Amino acid sequence: QVQLVESGGGLVQAGGSLRLSCAASGRTISNYAMGWFRQAPGKEREFVAVISWIGGNTRYADSVKGRFTISRDNAKNTLYLQMNSLKPEDTAVYYCVADRSPLGSVIPGSYDYWGQGTQVTVSS
Repeated sequence: QVQLVESGGGLVQAGGSLRLSCAASGRTISNYAMGWFRQAPGKEREFVAVISWIGGNTRYADSVKGRFTISRDNAKNTLYLQMNSLKPEDTAVYYCVADRSPLGSVIPGSYDYWGQGTQVTVSS
C-alpha cells in the first residue's frame, strides 16, 4: 500500500505561483509512475501531468503545458508540481496519484493510489 498526502495548496492571485508537494509513505515511489489530477466544482476529474519511473519522462495536459512542471525526488519519496502563471480556470482540488505502470496514464481509473487532495484557488 502507498499512502499519499498532498500539501501546498492555497489562495493565489492570477499570474502567481504555487508549488504542490505529495509525500508518499508505505513504499518507495521509485518504481511507480506518479501524477496529478484535478477536479473543479461541477466538472469531471481531469489529467494534469504525469512522470514515469523509467527515465523520468513527463506528459502534460495542453491546458497547463508551459506553465506547470512535474518533478519527483525519489530519495525523499516526494512528488512536486510547480505551477506558474496561474489562471482562475486552474482553480480545483488537486490530487496526487501513483501507479505501478512504467509510464503512467491520462486515465484516472488507471491509478491504484490517490491522495486526499489539496485546494488551489486562483482569484482574478
